[in-house]
Amino acid sequence: MDTSIAPTRSNLLKLKESMEFATLGHDLLDQKRTILVSELLRLVDQAVNYQDRMDAAMDKARKVLMRTVLEQGRLKTAQLSSAVNIQSDFELSERKVMGVRLPQVQTSFSGQGPFFSPEGTSILVENAIEAFREALELMGHLAELKVSIMRLAREVKKTVRKVNSLEKIVIPDQKQTLAYTSDRIEEAERENYILLKAVKKSLSEKRGGQ
Repeated sequence: MDTSIAPTRSNLLKLKESMEFATLGHDLLDQKRTILVSELLRLVDQAVNYQDRMDAAMDKARKVLMRTVLEQGRLKTAQLSSAVNIQSDFELSERKVMGVRLPQVQTSFSGQGPFFSPEGTSILVENAIEAFREALELMGHLAELKVSIMRLAREVKKTVRKVNSLEKIVIPDQKQTLAYTSDRIEEAERENYILLKAVKKSLSEKRGGQ
């Protein structure tokens, strides 16, 4: 509570305006917190789903590759893999949620097969290529989600800190200052009223004695 503010009507009006501004700020920040938390929870659910899908895709890719090595042999598999010329590209863009910049990752691949003759080559090789391509695309989406979650969590923490500061410190302090200043103004006005009555009575008595 600030007791140094002069007890005047103009200062009281300024305190009321400051109080209204702080309350509005609190309401807006509280709405922001709700939206951010809702988006954060939504992305966490997506991340769990993508993590499971990526783990499954990687497991599938490894198993297919192991079967390819067993069927084609380590040397031939290595020769076939060196013939594969697929380039991956990650295109980054952004979206905003309540002012928070969140990444968007789009994975694309260049290079079309066939990269080798199908004669004497198992279909498992093509399956392995497709499985690793799928896993890589899922990794891009998962990275997008994890970075977004970290940024949202950081912003939620900052917003909660601001809301708590307004709710537990700033607004209660302003309420006390407003009440204190209002009481001092009323007290000063009562004293002035009593003083005016005393002056009027004294003047009236002097006029009556003349």
